[in-house]
Amino acid sequence: MTRDADTAPPPAPPTSPANALQEPGLPDTAAADRAQVEAWLTGFLDRRALPTVLDDAVRYALFGPGKRVRPLLCLACCRAVGGRTELALPAAGCVELIHAFSLVHDDLPALDNDDLRRGRPTLHVHAGEDTAILAGDALLSLAVEAVAEPNPGLAPAVAAQLVSEAARATTDMIAGQGYDTLPHAGRPAPDAPRDERLAWLERMHGLKTGALLIAACRMGAIVGGANPGHLDAVTRFAQTAGLLFQVVDDLLDCTATSQELGKAAGKDHDAGKLTYPGLLGVKGARAVAEELSQQAGQAAAELDASEPGDTGESTRTGGAELDLWRRFVAERRR
Repeated sequence: MTRDADTAPPPAPPTSPANALQEPGLPDTAAADRAQVEAWLTGFLDRRALPTVLDDAVRYALFGPGKRVRPLLCLACCRAVGGRTELALPAAGCVELIHAFSLVHDDLPALDNDDLRRGRPTLHVHAGEDTAILAGDALLSLAVEAVAEPNPGLAPAVAAQLVSEAARATTDMIAGQGYDTLPHAGRPAPDAPRDERLAWLERMHGLKTGALLIAACRMGAIVGGANPGHLDAVTRFAQTAGLLFQVVDDLLDCTATSQELGKAAGKDHDAGKLTYPGLLGVKGARAVAEELSQQAGQAAAELDASEPGDTGESTRTGGAELDLWRRFVAERRR
């Protein structure tokens, strides 16, 4: 398969500090972790050698400006329980590939029909709808390959667990998108009791946004050899941080501009979607965000507690770095 020089889109620009979104408040580890994840993904795609037009589209979707919250949380959770982050790079790459797949398909005309993502044209605008569909398909299957490949530092049983975590999270994420997008998917009526609508909203976002973030954190902790107590704390941190991420997203959608967000603002309101500010008001949504932030902080703090078998030479970083991520998610402006 070869590129048609007259019709093919230009290749994606390389990621660099000049074209990456600058994110104040990120932990000090974020820049180095991001560089490691992107270097791993670049090497992985180089080895895979996809057809040029498809390779360009995959890299456009994958390496554009963005926060990289999920893969960086994967590495942070690995460190939190005492693991070696280099062993978690395939898991981190996996969750970023899945996330990129979800954005490419969500942006398509048949779903959210967005023209702007991360401050630049969405992939179907840049490269055509046919190429975007195939690139999204490839991103998802590449994610499976990323964690299914032999990793000399991990036991086969751990690798199988990572595949299971990623697959389950992807299915849940797609189910959440179905609840959000498809007609007759169980959305409560506008005049349904507020508690019923709030419960539906929490479940939908727990799937659509939370599932992959939870998997990212759990996969990092699993690679790090987390004991059951620490894995439970990481899971609860991720559950609350994932919902917090979405509540803040809803708030930003109705309080920030498209230029500030790097994507179209106000689309959820215009589409009549159920959101936290729409249901609770901006003040009420901010109260929910504050409560979730506190819960995430409490879960992160549990990682500082010693567990049976810990020694003075433990390499665990505990919950301090995760607490910085909690603050970033709660205070971000895009």
